[in-house]
Amino acid sequence: MSETPPTIIALSGSLRRASYNTALLRAAIRKAPPEVRVEHASIEEIPLYNADIEAEQGFPEPVRELKERIASAAGLLLVSPEYNHSVPGVLKNAIDWVSRPGSDIPRVFGGLPVAVIGASQGRMGTVLSQAAWLPVLRALGTRPWFEAKLLVSSAQQVFTEAGELTDARVEKELTDFMTGFAAFVVEQGR
Repeated sequence: MSETPPTIIALSGSLRRASYNTALLRAAIRKAPPEVRVEHASIEEIPLYNADIEAEQGFPEPVRELKERIASAAGLLLVSPEYNHSVPGVLKNAIDWVSRPGSDIPRVFGGLPVAVIGASQGRMGTVLSQAAWLPVLRALGTRPWFEAKLLVSSAQQVFTEAGELTDARVEKELTDFMTGFAAFVVEQGR
């Protein structure tokens, strides 16, 4: 019987139905090598973080589910848009919920291999968003993968209206990125 490959949980930082970042996430799943399994986990049902909700009702079910999926994963792929030169609030909010309580951070994020990619309609891709994630990932004790970058610029020219990746250069970069990140995840053996 063959062994189940390690799982990488992938989160899109956009809730928009026609999101270029969600299209990039779907393409990343298709380009992942067979050594890993990449699963999309939605953040759509995660409420805004409110310590009163946490104290009075505990963790909402979508938060508990996401937290356990990340805690049991071998890696985490953040597919992050760039909003106002930084991270998208909905994705940061999901990470904030999942990092509660602070005593649980080592179990959920400690040593977790993480990579960040993103798509933007602008010419710079998501360079500032990706840089803005670094202090957050450091605070959580993750192991960011720095061997490659994927900054998809002019996304409206790279994806069809149906969200299909059509740019051969970006497709090759994504394949190479996913191959490298998968090797890092397998090597780390979390």
